[in-house]
Formats: sequence, structure tokens, C-alpha cells
Amino acid sequence: MNLIRTSIERPTAVVAAVLMVVIFGLLSLQRIPIQLTPDVRKPVITITTYWGGGSPVEVEREIINRQEEVLKGVEGVSRVESQSQDGRGILTLEFEINNDMNKALLMVSNRLNQISGYPEEANEPLLSTSGLEDNPIAWFIIERLPGNTRALESYGDFIEDVLLDRVERVNGVAGTNVYGGSEGEMRITVDPDKLARYRLTVPAVVSALRAANASLSAGDIEEGKRRYIVRTEGELTSVKEIRSVVLKSTAPDQNGGIGRVTVNDVADVRFTYKEPRAKLRFLGNDALAFNAVRSTGANVIETMEGIYEAIDDLNALAVPNAGLTLEQVYDETIYINSAISLVQQNIYVGGTFAVLVLIAFLRSFRATLIISMAIPVSVIASFVAMAAMGRSINVISLAGIAFAVGMVVDAAIVVLENIYRHRENGLSARKSALQGAEQVWSAVLVSALTTVLVFVPILIMQLEAGQLFRDIAVAISVAVLMSLLVSVTMIPALSNYLLRTTHPASSRIRIPVLDSIAGGFAKFFLGYTKRIIRNRFASAIVVISLVVTTTTSSYFFLPKLEYLPEGNRNLIFGVMLPPPGYNLETMTNMAIKIEDKVRHLWSSLTGPISEPGQPPKIGNFFFVALPNIAFFGAGAVDRTRVAELIPVLSATLYDEPGTYGFFNQPSLFSREIGGARTVSLDISGSNLEAVMGVAQKAAGVVGVLFPRTEGNQMRPKPGLELGNPEIRLYPNRVSLADNKIDAVALGQSIDAFNDGLRVTEVTIDGRRVDLTLRGLEDKIDRTQGLANLPVVTADGRILPVSSLANIELTAGPTEVRHLERQRTVTLQIMPAPTIPLEQAINMVQSQVINKLSDEGLPVGVTLELSGTADQLSQTFDAMMLNLIVAIVIVYLLMAVLFESFLYPAIIMLSVPPATAGAVLGLGLLNLLYFQPLDMLTLLGFTILVGIVVNNAILLVHQTLYNIRVASMDVHDAIYEATRNRLRPIFMSTLTSVCGMLPLVLVPGAGSELYRGLGSVVIGGLSLSAILTLLLVPPLMAIFVSKSEAARAARAADPETSLASVTAE
Repeated sequence: MNLIRTSIERPTAVVAAVLMVVIFGLLSLQRIPIQLTPDVRKPVITITTYWGGGSPVEVEREIINRQEEVLKGVEGVSRVESQSQDGRGILTLEFEINNDMNKALLMVSNRLNQISGYPEEANEPLLSTSGLEDNPIAWFIIERLPGNTRALESYGDFIEDVLLDRVERVNGVAGTNVYGGSEGEMRITVDPDKLARYRLTVPAVVSALRAANASLSAGDIEEGKRRYIVRTEGELTSVKEIRSVVLKSTAPDQNGGIGRVTVNDVADVRFTYKEPRAKLRFLGNDALAFNAVRSTGANVIETMEGIYEAIDDLNALAVPNAGLTLEQVYDETIYINSAISLVQQNIYVGGTFAVLVLIAFLRSFRATLIISMAIPVSVIASFVAMAAMGRSINVISLAGIAFAVGMVVDAAIVVLENIYRHRENGLSARKSALQGAEQVWSAVLVSALTTVLVFVPILIMQLEAGQLFRDIAVAISVAVLMSLLVSVTMIPALSNYLLRTTHPASSRIRIPVLDSIAGGFAKFFLGYTKRIIRNRFASAIVVISLVVTTTTSSYFFLPKLEYLPEGNRNLIFGVMLPPPGYNLETMTNMAIKIEDKVRHLWSSLTGPISEPGQPPKIGNFFFVALPNIAFFGAGAVDRTRVAELIPVLSATLYDEPGTYGFFNQPSLFSREIGGARTVSLDISGSNLEAVMGVAQKAAGVVGVLFPRTEGNQMRPKPGLELGNPEIRLYPNRVSLADNKIDAVALGQSIDAFNDGLRVTEVTIDGRRVDLTLRGLEDKIDRTQGLANLPVVTADGRILPVSSLANIELTAGPTEVRHLERQRTVTLQIMPAPTIPLEQAINMVQSQVINKLSDEGLPVGVTLELSGTADQLSQTFDAMMLNLIVAIVIVYLLMAVLFESFLYPAIIMLSVPPATAGAVLGLGLLNLLYFQPLDMLTLLGFTILVGIVVNNAILLVHQTLYNIRVASMDVHDAIYEATRNRLRPIFMSTLTSVCGMLPLVLVPGAGSELYRGLGSVVIGGLSLSAILTLLLVPPLMAIFVSKSEAARAARAADPETSLASVTAE
């Protein structure tokens, strides 16, 4: 079946098919989810175990070490990391990308069930899964209305039952998280004097409460036809039931009376709230915050519409009635809508530029209309494939669609230009359409396939970057394939109908300046071709000079690598790490000082307009203070200038001696707090003191190598000191024995009268809360007060702690961090934007790791790079492999077309000059905007392999057609091919460049992600168009005559040896 002939003969069927494709594309567009970035499957399981009162070393010993031991053999785990902190342990398992997470969850849960003997006060481990798509799409701030004096932390139940419940019901919301609140608890406040009077000890009270709070199955009973399940229901569910728990019961006296002591006799029981462990302020006011996380694959735009409606409902009645205000302070759809709007604008502008280029070349509105129709049809048709493959509309896929606008007209230009040329030469419209399309059909097919097949390695790449690139690969590939189909169906059919009346080339409308420039170009290239093809030696010199010069310049001027683009989200995030031991009040005061230093930039106080030369005004500013750490966040009124706040905020951090910290712009593609531009130096070993010593030494070297004054930042994980103050009590065994007290009873008594002892969990009004035992509300505010805490003995005496134990003031770690089961301190280095990530990695490797290793490290201590450094190395290796595979695929595909291994080699020599153009394009872009060579920009080099060969394919294909079909002399064939293909080469190049140019030059949301890629493709295309015309004719002159003579000889002599075929 001849598709071209059929299309010409049945134009109605072609138009109907095109309309159906457009309709299906528009319907598919309604079903494709819209989100900020592609979903990246990087599965993570996090195991969190809470143990109130446990120190980091105790959590490591009693919880983390046990969990790591049983989980060490879980299938598919690529990285194991843990954090032992005050009161909790966090174990994180990162899995391979294609791992079955349901199976992994089951396996991890089963392994954890093997652990027995957790501390009594420790909760059961909590398992959660996460991925890059778990980033919140909205943040909300809750404040009190004027006159409301109720403690904000007491609104926890209201927030959970009313606010979160309403937001979580929105379709597309996977969950919510609250920050700054406090949990409720049932508190039993005991009086030590009453305990002594009734000869009760703290362990006795704890044991009685735990024994009373039980709900157990007691089997079943069968009676007749029925089966009854028997249960012992002893759970404590109210204050009254807790007060009535019997702690002690005496034997009957001589009158038969029984003495009972209940909780109500020795303690007060009430529901209250735990002391808040965090303090949150928003623009200077106390606040609470919560966020909304989208479901995987949800349409963010539709989800946010539902959230808007929910917030309006809440603000109408429930929130003001509770004396609160609720405000949304972050909305991801603002960035998404801006990015979509910008790309749409660029598509329209780029498409208009491309149409103007076509008009300038063809001087025919009908011919231009025929080619222009390829743009919307091909782009809209790509939505069908994107919906079928489960892709989404995001900033990456939008960039692919925008780039496709400049690429989809290539095939249509080649076909239409050839048809138009035949028509100008006097052939009928039907013959011109048929012969013009058939003549270039094979060249157009191979050109389209080379563009598409370079994406095959990208589509199967499983790394994080590969998943991000997949959307752009799908968008471009499908659009280009559709443009191929359009060029051999719709273009010939419409040409046969619309080009029935045309004018000879001599009667074309002239554009004086443009025609003079075009004539000059044509005269130069044709004159060059005519002279160079007749001198093989000169041809060889020109070819060698051009290839060597462009390849060498590409190598030497290629910038250093970055990992992934950061994006330009309107958020600056910061962390402050003071010396160990700072409590919540101190951290809050330090954070307020930073707040005061930037208060003059708040738009709510000083207006939204900043003075010339000054930083942008801050629209939102918040901090969350916790013991020994504080987090900050800020957003600019002018979203495009938010990065200018980084140096302003960073300068506020270091007033307190020994403080570390950083401010940066969170990456769109990273879960790490430090973002994607971090170099992680891991110092690992079994001896924590040795690890800490090496980490301190490494931090000193890093501080000199990356000065803070030049915009570099560093954050140690955890701290660089073992100075977290601790009070350790060493029991006096003799005194304990004399007073009939054991070490457990001593520890429980101290815990209860100092900070509160968690007894168990009880169910109050359907909600699980902690049941806590504590002494009278006399908060110890001095370390000496610990010695006077009461310990009640079984015989009714009250002894001070100092009589039963020795008290020492010492220090311990603020956190014990494990990496692959080794104690580890990580230095997170954030180089200044002017230092490429690859250069920073090399500096750390050569001047930190190698230097310290040469000086000698303690036994068992190792230094390694991880995190982004590993990812950069892996991704670059994968990209280089993909580039090589792409080159091989393109070469073999062309060998099929030309039935020769020689001509593809000639064509492939057009690739090295394109890299020089790509480097030049990136350099020119940096004159306007700072643009590093990140992995997305590097993808442009792979794309170039598939598209820069198209011009060379046209030249070689036309030359061979002239020799084999038109029986021309070799030199004449090369010259005629150059003359005939000069116009389509520059037409396709200029339309592609003009179509993509707005993506590179127009700033806005999302443009920072893809403008580097655009500059590489535009630069490579532009230079390769010129260099292809300088390289291919002399190469053909050197090799084609010999090759074609051998071909003719084989045609005359069928016995030609296989060796001669292979040589060609």
C-alpha cells in the first residue's frame, strides 16, 4: 500500500483522520494530571520509634541497633540511615527504584516483629512510606483572633477533628501534617507525702495502672446454636475510672473491713496538654501550621480548587467561632500556572516566528499554511500518547512540548519544499505532490527516527534523573513521530488541493534586504562547494581542520557539571544549629533575634515595594524553634527575586559563637533539606569520639576551602561536639539494698517527679492518649534540684535522690547518626552558585579527603562522598553511555537507509561540530542569565545527536539520488544536491531555532529549568547547519566516487566478494 498515493487520492479520509486525532488529543488533555514535577519513584520506608526520656546513646543501643540488625538483609535496600535523638529513633531505608513497595513493607514489618524487649516506655515502631511526590502542595497558618488568650497548643483536637478532617476529604489530598501543636495527655499528679502515708512506691502505682488497663480475649463459649466471644474489658476510658483504680488493698480486719487505697487518694487526675516541644511564629505572631500533601498522580490544579473551597467553608464559620484565623501562605499552583502560562506564550510566539520564517522562504501563504498545520496536529496528538502512558503535564513535559514546536515542522518543510520546488518547475499539482513526497520519503523517515531513537536509552534509564527526563522524551518523540505521519499524508493531500495554482520561481515577490542576505549565503556556499569538491587534498584539509577545531574547543570550553536544576520556587529555607544543650526558650529567643533583623523587609510593615539596589520585600516569614535547632522560611513579594534573600538571611545566623547553619532555595527535585546542590562528606567509624575528631578537622579544612564570606555554606549532621549536657546518676548499690529499692524503682521515681513518667496509653473519647505519672508541679530549674527529688520507699519513708545515687554533670552526643550501620558525621557543603558542583566535588576529594587520608586517619574511620555527589557521578556515567548508544543507534539506522557503512560515517562527522555550537550557545546564554551545565542541559547534547544529522542526511540522500537515478557526474551531483537542499536546510534550521528561541530568552516560572537545554539545542543546530554545508560536500567528494564505482561493479558482477561490501 502506497500511503502517499492513497493520501493524495483520498484527501477527505486524511482530513477526517486528522480531525479525529485532534479530538482525541483534546479529550486526552482533559484527563492528563497537572502537577509541578514528574512523579519520581524513589521509594523510602521510614521507621520511627518514640521513647520518652531516652537519650541518643540509649536510643541507639536499645532501639536502632536492634532494628538495623534484623533489617540488614531486606531485599532491594540501597541505603540504610538512622538517627538516634532525644526521645526517638528514626531508621530510613531507601529502596531500588523498581522495588515492590508492598512486598518491602510486609518484609520490614515481619522483621520488626522479631524484635522483643524494647524499653517499657517505648512505643511500637511506626512505619511510613514516602517519595519525591510527598512534597506539600499547600501550607496554612493558624493564628488567634485579637482577644483570644487560650493557649494555641490546646487547639490540637480542633485542628485534627475539624480542619484536617475537612482538608483530607478533598479529592487528591493524600494526607496532612501539623506543626507547632501539642498532644493531649491524661496526667496523674501524685503527692509523695500521701504515697509515703500509704506505703506506696512509684513502681507500685505504675504496675497497678498498667495491670488495670487491659483488654484481653478470654476464648469463646458455645451455647446451642450460638457462639459467644468472651473478652475481659478492663481498659481505662475516663477520668473517673482512672481515679477509682485500686492501688492497695489490705486484708479484712477483725470487723470484716477492708482497707483500699485508690489513685484518687494519692493523686489528682485530669486531662491536659503536654508541654510544647516546638515554638512556631509567623510574621512575629505565635502560630500553628499544617500542610496538604497530594496523592500520587493527582491533578494539582483540581486538588487545589477543592482545597480553596474547603478553606472558604472553614473560614465561614468553624474557624472564627473557635477564635482563630486560617490563612494559606504557600500555593504550589501559583508556580505551576505561571509555568504553564509562560510555555503557552512561548509556544504561540515561537510558532509565530516559525510561520514568519516559512513565509519569508516560500513567499506563499498557502504553502506556509500547509506546513503550519503540522504544528498543532502533531502537538495535540502527543497528548493521546501521554495520557495512554500515564504521563503528566508538568514543567518538564511542557518544555518537551515547547521544544517539539520547533522540531515538528522539519519533516513537513522538507516534503513541502520539495513538492513546491517541483510545482515551481512546472509539474502538475498531483505529480508534484506524489513525486515530491516520494523522493524525500526515505530521508524524512530516517531523520525522524534518528530524532526519536536517541530517546530510547533515556526512556529505560532508571535513575532519578532518567525518570525526570522521561516526560520530555515522550513529549518530543510522540510529536516528531506524528509530524512524520503528517508529512507523508496530510502535506501531500493538502498540497494537491491548495497548490493547484502557483507561480514560477522567477515571479516570486522579492524582499530586498532579506533576498540580498539569502543570495549572499547561497552564492558563498555554492561557490565554496564548486571549488572544494574538485580538490581532494583541500577537501581533506578542510574536513580535518573543522573536526579537530570544533572537537578541541568543545572539550576545553565545556563547563563543569551540576546535578539537577534547582528551580525557582518562592521559598527560602534555613536551618540554625547552635552549640549543644540549648533549650526551647533559648532557641526561641535566638530565632526572634533573627526575626527582628529582617523585620524591616516585611511587606506587611514597610510595604511591598523595595528600594532600588535593595533586597526584595519579604511577604511571608516564619520560624520553628525546637531544642537545639531552629528552622526558618521566607518568601518574597517579587517571586522572581527570591534568591536575593539568601545572603541577607545567611548574614543573620552567626551572631552566636559556635553556630552553624545555612539558608538556601529548596530544589524542586530533592527531598533533602539542603537541596540538590550539596556535597555530602561522610566521616564514619565505630568510635564516636574518633569520628567526631576527624569531622572537626575536616570541617576546619572545608571552612578554609569554601569560605563563608564568599557565599559558601556548611551544615554538620549532627553537630560537631559531644557537648550535649547530661546529668548522670550512678546508683549506690549499698544504699539501694539497705532501703529495699532497686535501680528500676530509682529511675522511675526520678522520671516521674522530674519530667513525668509515661505509664501506658488510654482511650479517651475514642482517642488514644498517653497516661502520665508525675510529681507536683514544681519544675526543677536548677541542676542542683535533682538531688532533692523524693524517692518513696515501701516502708513509707521519703528519701532524697542524693542519698541513693551519685550525681555527675557530664556531656553526651546531641544525636547519634548511622550510615550503613556505622556511626557517621556528615558535613553538608553547599558551594556558592559560582562554583559548579563537579568542581566542588573534585575540591573536596583532592583537598579534604585525600589530604586527611595522607595525614593518617584513626583505625576504622573512613571518609567518603555521598548524596548528590554519588548521584551526579551515576547520572553522568549513564548519560555518557546513553550518548554512545544513541550515536550507535543513529549510525546503524542510517546504514539501513543507505545500505552502506561509509555514508553514515560521513554524516556522523557532523555531530562533533554541533557540540561546539552547543557549548557556544550555553556560553552566550550565560551572558544573559547564569546557567550551569546541569543534567537536563546535558540532555541537549543527546538530543543534538538525533537532529543535527538530519541536514547531512538530506545532502547525502539527494547526492546519491542524483548519481543513481538522474545519472549525474559525482561533482555535479554534489553541487546540485547542495543547491537543491540549501533552502530546506536553512528553512528547517531557522524554524526550529525561532520556535525554541522564546524558551531560552523569555524569563519566568519554569524557564530556569529548560533554558539551558534550549541554548544547547539552538547553538548546536545553528552551527551544525553551517558546518554541515562546509563538511559534507568535501567528504562526499573524497569518498563517493570510489564507493559508487564499487557499487556499479557489484551490480555488473554479482560475485563481488563480501569483503568489498563490508569495506563500503
